[in-house]
Amino acid sequence: MEKREIEELRAKVSCAALLQQDGWKVDLKESTRRAVKYRRNAEIIIVIHNDRGWFDPLSTAKGDVFDLAEHLGAQGFAQACAHVASLVGFVPSPPAWQREARPTTLHPIGDRWMRRGVPRPGSPVWRYLTVERSIPDTVVAMVVEQGVLREGPHGSMWAAHRRGDGVLIGWEERGPQWRGFATGGAKELFRFGPAAASRVCVTEAAIDAMSLAAIQVLRPDTLFVSTGGGWSPASEDAIRDLAMRADSRLVAATDNNRQGDVYADRLRVIAVETGASYARSRPRAGDWNDDLKILVGRLAEEPVAAAG
Repeated sequence: MEKREIEELRAKVSCAALLQQDGWKVDLKESTRRAVKYRRNAEIIIVIHNDRGWFDPLSTAKGDVFDLAEHLGAQGFAQACAHVASLVGFVPSPPAWQREARPTTLHPIGDRWMRRGVPRPGSPVWRYLTVERSIPDTVVAMVVEQGVLREGPHGSMWAAHRRGDGVLIGWEERGPQWRGFATGGAKELFRFGPAAASRVCVTEAAIDAMSLAAIQVLRPDTLFVSTGGGWSPASEDAIRDLAMRADSRLVAATDNNRQGDVYADRLRVIAVETGASYARSRPRAGDWNDDLKILVGRLAEEPVAAAG
């Protein structure tokens, strides 16, 4: 097959077409417009780059539609091309939440951040975090004080991702009915706590970082960070920089599932390579916010016994 024919196939057949034809289903709860998560039993594939790229968060596998065909079972590139060609004209069903995006003028990241309000007691984001997520006011107040939270639209929370030099590059977006990341932004790390702390707890979401801080009663020796639900090269580089500091202790506080274990193993490798100490801190439930809600419920029902 000539290069021109290969490029035409790549343009005509999406990664979603291969996955849907192979029986994979979209996980609506865990998907965003720019990263659609597909599941088949315990397997996960995340489709990116407007349906033209993908990666497996449980391994290092990634690539284009031809790589995906091989990942799904095609034996070699020739067989992958034949399988992709068989799907020309197949139109995958869009996710149920997907709507035609309205063309808008995208303002710079910093300008969009500064236009949003700062959460305060009684505001939509403050209520979302303290009531729906059970995060104590003291923790929310500390995060607000460090300048890494903003009021997003429709009661959603914006949690800043900054480079090591403090420059804002994006933010996690999470609310009662919304989950995403800043359009046009980039992921590195959401961080709060003492910047020079030797102990670094790495979670998968800003809400998990805040929840763990609440459970650990804002340990003064700990920097709590979040990778924003993914594992980007920039996030890995930032974690490696933190691990290389003197007397660093890297804590893999990722979710209690297979993906969390994969991320935890990557953190263990970083610790070995940088000479940092390492520990795995696993939530008892699915994630740290689940654990926090259970703890708050126990304290409300049996305050004396729970405290003991």
